[in-house]
Amino acid sequence: MHRVSRMKLSKEKIASLIKESVGHTCDPIECCVRLVAVADLPSQFGQFQICGFVSPCDDKEHTALVRGDVVDKEGVVVRLHSECLTGDVMGSKRCDCRDQLLESLRYIQKTGEGVLIYLRQEGRNIGLTEKIKAYALQDEGFDTFDANVILGHQPDERDYGVAAHMLKSLRVKSIRLLTNNPEKIAQLKAHGVKILERIPLITKQTRYNEFYIRTKERRAGHLFGENSRVTSIKEIERISGETKE
Repeated sequence: MHRVSRMKLSKEKIASLIKESVGHTCDPIECCVRLVAVADLPSQFGQFQICGFVSPCDDKEHTALVRGDVVDKEGVVVRLHSECLTGDVMGSKRCDCRDQLLESLRYIQKTGEGVLIYLRQEGRNIGLTEKIKAYALQDEGFDTFDANVILGHQPDERDYGVAAHMLKSLRVKSIRLLTNNPEKIAQLKAHGVKILERIPLITKQTRYNEFYIRTKERRAGHLFGENSRVTSIKEIERISGETKE
């Protein structure tokens, strides 16, 4: 049964989190983000609070939308969402980003408590203009990963260590992760995040994004098709290991 919470982060907890974030030090290999501000954010999906983070390691500003009081909580619903201007804002049908963003917010609204982390990692972290160049290559028949490589990038350059540190800054103890991407699970676990289960995030395929989604399944092991409903982290790690082999 889902929990329903009308609570939010109190002024006292916000002040404590910001003080802890500013004052602590990180391991040299970690991306040490700083929580700098929290404000109320009423939305079409209910009442949230928006948390602003700065990240000296990548010179970017990231945000977390928080519903409920998640501090020191176990099993918090979490979605990591990478910025997609063309999809999230402009409604592009080339990808499933906007659909996943909206479905995640609906799920958190229904659950009554959760965190959506919005990472400024446009185009799998190659940047907006580079992503548009990749789109042009895709128009010529290359898939989304090969297009990035042709431009001199890695197939996927996203770093979820940033998200892991944001969760630690909010003192979230363990999570239930909304994702289809086993790499998010692997990176979060490598950074010490306790993941209880995966929550599938399956949206409707269209003639515009079908090839993109199938490419993610075929090339990056995303959990679609027969694996779309797998929730066990151990089972996902087994599937991912077989895919890499």
